[in-house]
Amino acid sequence: MATYTATVRQGLPRTPGGSAWPPAGEAPIEVAEQVGTTAEDPAVAVAAAPEVSVAATPVAAAPVAEQPQPVAAPAVAPVAASAVAIRRGLPRTPGGEPWPPADFAAGGAPAVAPASPAAQPAAAAPPAIAETPQPADAPVAAAAAPAAAVPVAAASAIAVRRGLPRTPGGDAWPPADFAAAAAPAPAETAAAAPVPAETAAAVVAAEPTVATVAPAAEVVPAEDYSTPLPFTRTVWAGETAFTRPAPKPEPQRVGPFTKGQWAGAVIIGGAGLLFAAGMVVVAVQWLLSLEFMQEFLADYPGEYHLPESAPVGFPAWLGWQHFFNVFLMVLIIRSGLTIRTEKRPTAFWSPRNNPKRKISLTIWFHQSLDLLWVINGVAFVVLLFVSGQWMRIVPTSWEVFPNALSAALQYVSLDWPTENGWVNYNSLQQLAYFATVFLAAPLAAITGVRMGGLWPKNAKTLNKVYPVEWARTVHFPVMLYFVLFIFVHVVLVLATGALRNLNHMYGAQDADNWVGFWIFVASLVVIAAAWVAARPLVLAPIARLFGKVSGR
Repeated sequence: MATYTATVRQGLPRTPGGSAWPPAGEAPIEVAEQVGTTAEDPAVAVAAAPEVSVAATPVAAAPVAEQPQPVAAPAVAPVAASAVAIRRGLPRTPGGEPWPPADFAAGGAPAVAPASPAAQPAAAAPPAIAETPQPADAPVAAAAAPAAAVPVAAASAIAVRRGLPRTPGGDAWPPADFAAAAAPAPAETAAAAPVPAETAAAVVAAEPTVATVAPAAEVVPAEDYSTPLPFTRTVWAGETAFTRPAPKPEPQRVGPFTKGQWAGAVIIGGAGLLFAAGMVVVAVQWLLSLEFMQEFLADYPGEYHLPESAPVGFPAWLGWQHFFNVFLMVLIIRSGLTIRTEKRPTAFWSPRNNPKRKISLTIWFHQSLDLLWVINGVAFVVLLFVSGQWMRIVPTSWEVFPNALSAALQYVSLDWPTENGWVNYNSLQQLAYFATVFLAAPLAAITGVRMGGLWPKNAKTLNKVYPVEWARTVHFPVMLYFVLFIFVHVVLVLATGALRNLNHMYGAQDADNWVGFWIFVASLVVIAAAWVAARPLVLAPIARLFGKVSGR
């Protein structure tokens, strides 16, 4: 039996590390042999007849001498084209049958329907042969001579959809003239004829020479699979498929965080600090309850005695100095923060003797306040040493350190030491005032002068010894120290006897009345008014008295 095969394109391996699938070689596709002989060529008809097993074909047992001439007999069913089973996959439509259909042949077309029931018994029954006398010495070829030509239906062709080329730069595969062959339809075939027993082995590959024409079975038309199957749409574009939504505005930031982030940080941070402070208070209270700490507090109550020549009380000039110092410090801090956050100044100032040198109006205001603050500080220090008030803020004994520790522990435990600022500060206050007046203030002045316009620009040796980068690094932390000092100072003044402390600071008297309080309130009003007025509209006329003010 003839077998037609086609080379199959190999794909990926079916197992990891295996060979490409299917194996190299010809595809295992068998196509039924088609009979195309005519009555004019009996030899071709015999050679091209479908193979029929000798055991399945009934042969008459009559002797050769009595072999009759073949006559018409019932038709033998043609052998159907062999088909290879195809592995079925997923359905092409939701809820459908696996693809390809169950009757789909390996050759690319549906399998041909079997012959009609009327024709099947005729093919299964042994052919009836009339007994006609024949010479005994008749040649074997005469017994196997074909009768009439067997007309066979031509195989129908199916159009194949072309794909990618099989070689780089080649034509699309398969070729344009390629067509998938459909299985041959049952046609008129020759019926099997009895042969002599001596010649049975010689004609095994040939069909019987006597056949009758059987009615042709209906050919199933080939289905066209080149057109994509219809589908039901289940997904549609949303409302934003063709329109781009407007971007959300960027949240306004105050420094590195937004207002909401600042609020969250303040709430969470405040709660954490409050919890930590509570734990510290409990721990210090437990520490001070121990016997050796009780003895420590008895030896060092938090203050030591001043020299006998130390003055008692506060003079009036000290209250005024205190007001000027607070007034200038608040404005200096405000202008310094403005300089750090100002990106494009609105006005500039230049001196009359050097119009080319320009600085922003905010820097001019900051440096002017610094100059006034330094003058007020120098006057304050001179008056301290002239009046003897320096002994109140300058330590005169080494006992200041253990007494300062004792005062700090008493403050933390919320059992505060006895306040008597009219006579003497406790040791912790004395150290804080000394550090502010004699350490922080000079450091702020020195670093401010280095960054200001009074510093000589061409002094290379001096600039190398004292670089401006060092001054900028130190100046801002010093400003933060002053902010912390002012906050703690105000809290302790109000928490340890507000009226009496305010009378000491502003009223120059040791009494529990409201004089010092109202002076303090008036000073706050003046400071708030100066804070609001510190803007270019108010500062420009004042700056013009000392130089030139311009917009650029």
